[in-house]
Amino acid sequence: MPIKIPANLPAYDVLTREGVMVMDEDQAARQDIRPLRIGLLNLMPKKIQTENQFARLIGATPLQIDFALIRMSEHKTRNTAADHMESFYRPFAEVAASGEKFDGLIITGAPIEHLEFDAVTYWDELRQVFDWTRTHVHSTFGVCWGGMAMINHFHGVQKHMLPQKAFGCYRHANMAPASPFLRGFSDDCVIPVSRWTEMRRPEIESAGGLVILLDSAEVGPCLVEDAQHRALYIFNHLEYDSDTLKQEYDRDVAAGTPIGVPCNYYPGDDPAAQPLNRWRSHAHLLYGNWINQIYQSTPFDMDEIGH
Repeated sequence: MPIKIPANLPAYDVLTREGVMVMDEDQAARQDIRPLRIGLLNLMPKKIQTENQFARLIGATPLQIDFALIRMSEHKTRNTAADHMESFYRPFAEVAASGEKFDGLIITGAPIEHLEFDAVTYWDELRQVFDWTRTHVHSTFGVCWGGMAMINHFHGVQKHMLPQKAFGCYRHANMAPASPFLRGFSDDCVIPVSRWTEMRRPEIESAGGLVILLDSAEVGPCLVEDAQHRALYIFNHLEYDSDTLKQEYDRDVAAGTPIGVPCNYYPGDDPAAQPLNRWRSHAHLLYGNWINQIYQSTPFDMDEIGH
């Protein structure tokens, strides 16, 4: 079954060309089933690129998905056209005031790792989002900085600055093969990493109620389950396109920012070579498993979500 998105959203044409099943509102209305409502709270500056990445993954399941784009109420983006934001995004304040509920919500990362959480301009509203998910969202998926912020809010786990950026493709061990979120996963897998901060294993383990599902000896915990808050936190980037790390590397080189070649990314560590995607299958597995778990456990009556 396809993902339901507006026909004029850029992701519609992108995913159609890639063979991902998509449908518009008119087509969806003719199907007598309840789609899963999945929201994307997009904190990234490149909104359209991020929309495409997540829509691609959640649109690959056999279920109909109603995909909703959400933004912080007062925070303005300078990297995406105002008409795109006006046409496709709703401010969180409007969503919250409507009382509507969601089967799932993805909260993206943001390039603000160097800031303390309470120094982020929209931190107070984001904390409202986290608390709102407990009563209005069946399952929440915090990604990179979004996951770090959420685990800090609910459990007080701190992020720590790294001496140098963790940047490249790193092997991660499957720590919980029986987890339904890791169904079909290999014993280890390659995951793109791009961050200046880390969450430390002993602090996660001592917080209580948290289970580390994917872990790396080189770059630390990656995927954490928080059953109490019906949430997953992933600190790395399975959603990345094949060339996303390349774009980040080229940007930093052009700006004169000291940066090493992404580890284990370019063949022969040669930036002139075409990077290979070695994580796509596990990306689809993880997000497909998440959607499947939502489908199996979410109430048919959406008013019951959060109870």
